[in-house]
Amino acid sequence: MAIVKKSFEMEELDCANCARKMQEAVAKLEGVQNVEISFMAQKMKLEYDDSDEKKLFKEIQKCIKKVEPDCSVCF
Repeated sequence: MAIVKKSFEMEELDCANCARKMQEAVAKLEGVQNVEISFMAQKMKLEYDDSDEKKLFKEIQKCIKKVEPDCSVCF
């Protein structure tokens, strides 16, 4: 299992408070080592273990949609 560091573009991220809520939710997911969501940059920096990338990305998208339904991550 390797740790992967990637940066992803975010679309329709409307406020800094929402970004903070998303970051807190994503940080709790299994496999996430570190996450930083920037409202100003419209980006998510993610460190995660690559054991089940597809499943993790689905879970991340769910966390984001709960906070802001119009927002999405460009995986």
